[in-house]
Amino acid sequence: MIDLGDWKEPLAPLFADERYQKIREFLKYEYSHYVVYPDMYDLFNCFRFTPFANVKAVLLGQDPYHEPGQAHGLCFSVKEGVKKPPSLENIFKELKSDLGYDAPKSGDLTRWAHEGVLLMNTALTVREHQANSHANCGWSWFTDSVIQILSKEKEHLVFLLWGGNARRKKALIDTKKHLVLECAHPSPLSAYNGFFGCKHFSKTNAYLESHAIPPIDWDLSS
Repeated sequence: MIDLGDWKEPLAPLFADERYQKIREFLKYEYSHYVVYPDMYDLFNCFRFTPFANVKAVLLGQDPYHEPGQAHGLCFSVKEGVKKPPSLENIFKELKSDLGYDAPKSGDLTRWAHEGVLLMNTALTVREHQANSHANCGWSWFTDSVIQILSKEKEHLVFLLWGGNARRKKALIDTKKHLVLECAHPSPLSAYNGFFGCKHFSKTNAYLESHAIPPIDWDLSS
């Protein structure tokens, strides 16, 4: 089992649940018969790179990138040297507009994860070339449970819900304790319907600072 650090305790009931055992059986078959992303070792990187104690914000994606070399267990992020997908390019455009930070050369968002941004997809795996192919294998239950655990156990988190898939998770979050920021998905198909100009990066930091929590360093350009 991969070392999940201080996530081990909050996630233990999920890993013991028979629904997770069904996910495991499904994944054993999928990984042995098809090309599945991310690599098994990277499957829980969103937890490994952002300890439970350090979570300040939660950014929800849909499912991992499904083309070779892209997915590595953090939503919207691609590995060093991989061309940035259009949605990620739009995220960096909004970051520039909001906070003035230039787009980085790499689309690797690991530094955001280390800053306390939980970069979690609602489905943690996908079959190569087949978007949403693992959407119904049980991951929704698992990631919904993670959101509920964070909402219950933590205070003053910022949940960034971009697009319809993520926005449907709002009902899982205690909005009296946490800030929920919603807008359109950064995809080229929808970014002009409210993602551009949302200023979610500065709004996140303003909320954190208002609760005496150090802000997130969103700058990846250096």
